[in-house]
Amino acid sequence: MASNRIGRINEEIQKELANLIRNLKDPRVQDTMISITHVETTPDLRYAKVYASFLQEDKAKEALKGLKSASGYLRRE
Repeated sequence: MASNRIGRINEEIQKELANLIRNLKDPRVQDTMISITHVETTPDLRYAKVYASFLQEDKAKEALKGLKSASGYLRRE
């Protein structure tokens, strides 16, 4: 039963992050198509591992730097 709950929470986190990334104003993130493919959270919901894919491989490193710089904002939201 707990794994079903964690699965639903993971899906909600994935949807919210996808919406928040669209609204980021960082040009490194806006210039690249980013998809959140999977989210894994620990059972105590303290940590989440987010998997993302980038459409343009040549801009992936810069987009990842942009996401890391916006991580505080994304966590807070």
